[in-house]
Amino acid sequence: MKHKTTDKGCAPIHPLWMRITHWLNALAVLVMVTSGWRIYNASPFFPFEIPEVITLGGWLGGALQWHFAAMWLLAANGLIYLSFNLASGRLFRKFFPLTVSGIVRDTLAALRGRLSHADPRSYNNVQRFAYLFVMLDIVLLVLSGLVLWKSVQFGVLRELLGGYEVARRIHFFAMTALVAFVAVHLVMVALVPRTLLTMLSGRTGKTV
Repeated sequence: MKHKTTDKGCAPIHPLWMRITHWLNALAVLVMVTSGWRIYNASPFFPFEIPEVITLGGWLGGALQWHFAAMWLLAANGLIYLSFNLASGRLFRKFFPLTVSGIVRDTLAALRGRLSHADPRSYNNVQRFAYLFVMLDIVLLVLSGLVLWKSVQFGVLRELLGGYEVARRIHFFAMTALVAFVAVHLVMVALVPRTLLTMLSGRTGKTV
């Protein structure tokens, strides 16, 4: 018997709102990171600079304009994403329960190449931890970014983060963690390309 692939009548794996916010977040992160690298180069606090060819803005003023525009997109879109996740119950359904033992078990399985991605409707413990981590990381990016943008107006937040210079480093390392997440995410997409198709269409075919 000939098999065919279909998923008609099935609920989408990723609802439309989730796909839209995902791609808007991806755009905002790309602009923020590349413009942020250009801003860093204007006043580096480590003995290295980011190659200008992978930075955005051309000059400090241009980079700042791109960076702030992307910051508002990331913050607003992130709030929409979080609100829909909470209102729909998806946040707790998709990302919990989460245990240390589960993270260790799935991490070891991934390192051995034995971590299954057969069902894109459910996340393993490593994915749950990674997605929750990046949500918190983006919150830290936005908060530290507010201190760098309006240090006087956000004086209380500045002091909570340890001062302006500490906030700069927090912002840098939070950005580095986000870049690392994106890099690993892209590798996983390359290894399991159907996840990209699912994020584009919201569905994945079933063999019947």
